[in-house]
Amino acid sequence: MATIIENMHGRRLIRMSTDDIISIVKEYQYYASLADSYKETRKFLDKAEIYLPEDL
Repeated sequence: MATIIENMHGRRLIRMSTDDIISIVKEYQYYASLADSYKETRKFLDKAEIYLPEDL
C-alpha cells in the first residue's frame, strides 16, 4: 500500500511498496503491448487511470 508523507514545506511524497511498483510496471507493460510506437504508448497512458491504494 502506498503511504503519503507530507513534509514541512507542504510537498507530499508517496512511499510505495514493492507490490505497488510491480503493479504499475504491469499496467505499463499492458498498455505498451497494445501500441506500435512510443507515441501510441503515451496516448494509451494519458487516457489510463492508474490508482494506488493508500495506507491510512
